Amino acid sequence: MHVKKGDTVVVIAGKDKGKIGKVLQVFPKKERVLVEGVNMVKKHQKPTPKVQQAGIIEMEAPIHVSNVMLYDSKAKKGVRVRYKTLENGKKVRVSAKTGEVLD
Repeated sequence: MHVKKGDTVVVIAGKDKGKIGKVLQVFPKKERVLVEGVNMVKKHQKPTPKVQQAGIIEMEAPIHVSNVMLYDSKAKKGVRVRYKTLENGKKVRVSAKTGEVLD
C-alpha cells in the first residue's frame, strides 16, 4: 500500500473530494484506510457497561485506498508515490513529481 498510519492524505474521489486528513488506521487485506474527518457516518449506539454514552454518534468509516493520495506539504497538493532503494538497502517512498524522499 502507498499510505501508512500517520500519513497526511488528500481525498481525490467521492463525496469528501478535496479534504485533507491524517490516516488513523490501515486495513491492507481490505485495501481500505480510515482517514480523520472523512466519510463520516452516523451510528446508533446503545448504552453498555463499557460505553455509557447512548444516542446517535458520528464516526469515520473506511474508504478505499485508491481514493486517497499522499499529501505533500511543500507542494500543497497530492502526489503519486514511487519506491526507491537506497545504497544501504532500505526501501523508501519518493514523490513522483519532485523526487524528494517522503519517509
